[in-house]
Amino acid sequence: MSSCKDRSGDTWEIYKSDDWRWRRTAPNGRIVGASTQGYSNKQDCIDNARRNGMTCTPS
Repeated sequence: MSSCKDRSGDTWEIYKSDDWRWRRTAPNGRIVGASTQGYSNKQDCIDNARRNGMTCTPS
């Protein structure tokens, strides 16, 4: 799993279940966004997260 924290304090996670997915968690621990589909390629997943507001770079 890769993750990063953006300027607002939200944590973005890129993780592999069956496919690559992302989720955005607010500082209070609530999930406020998630990918609606899985991606076979990790970079495609990261690109989709960026289109949905991710401004940090997951490590």
